Amino acid sequence: MTGKIDGTKKPTVSADEGSVLSTVKNLWSYMWPEGRPDLRLRVVLAIGALLVSKVATTLIPFAYKGIIDSLDVAAPDSALVLGLAVPIILVIAYGVGNIVDAGFQQLRDVLFASVGQNAVRKLAFRTFNHMHRLSLRFHLARRTGGLSRVIERGTKGIETIVRFTMLNIAPTIVEFCIVAVIFVTMFGITYLGVLILMIWGYLYFTIKASNWRIGIRRDMNESDTDANSKAIDSLLNFETVKYFANENMEAKRFDHAMSGYERSAIRIWTSLGFLNFGQAVIFYGGFVVIGVLAVTGVMNKTLTLGDFVLLNTFLMQHLPATQFHRFRLS
Repeated sequence: MTGKIDGTKKPTVSADEGSVLSTVKNLWSYMWPEGRPDLRLRVVLAIGALLVSKVATTLIPFAYKGIIDSLDVAAPDSALVLGLAVPIILVIAYGVGNIVDAGFQQLRDVLFASVGQNAVRKLAFRTFNHMHRLSLRFHLARRTGGLSRVIERGTKGIETIVRFTMLNIAPTIVEFCIVAVIFVTMFGITYLGVLILMIWGYLYFTIKASNWRIGIRRDMNESDTDANSKAIDSLLNFETVKYFANENMEAKRFDHAMSGYERSAIRIWTSLGFLNFGQAVIFYGGFVVIGVLAVTGVMNKTLTLGDFVLLNTFLMQHLPATQFHRFRLS
């Protein structure tokens, strides 16, 4: 589907037919703005800040492992000072690593804010122009209220899509590759196999459940649009409503629309609970399997206590699948 703005055909995204790749393709002009080298530089700098943050998060678990291993080794009294210095240095490194991670994540958001807001402004401008090019029949239908809510959702939602595409999809894939190499090198193919099965199950369930919830979200948005349209348009035509004494009828129409929104909202929260619980079962199921393998390795002396902590740290704060929690449909 295409839209014709300013005499040229420009692609638009269909919520019913669009895939991830087609959505990225259609929104690329917002992510890499043409004629704006300043914004392109900000995109590059934001990605650079993200990479620095990823490096810090990769090194943090190793510092944590070093702390545990250094404290687990009994040192003679003559080496007490040296034995104390090593964990203290590692603790400082652990703290500095977390500070670097947090700082560069915030820097990434600051740098990318201009890109996201520019995308919102451009889309709002195109939408506003498009609305003035619609026929008189459309505007005489008095759909101002519902239309304003649709425009608001669309222009605000594009920033989330642009940010997610540029700063999460590709870096998450790279992060998974790094974690996979670490797991194979340090712990063996069995751990990697469990990790892959856990992530695959997590993503498969999340995608299926989210696709199911999209239909519920669409019904909720339609009910919200209908209720907002009835409220705004009724107020815009206040004189007519008052002249024919139709206040009660307008109130009933609005309440009927809100009842549809209420039903959809209840379904949204119920489905979100199902999604959260299913994700928790898959994630912590894999976590238990890897934890049991790690405990067995520690007991058999093939792994150190620091290795066990390293595995737990990677799973809890570094696992790529957990990054998608922040971008689920609410």
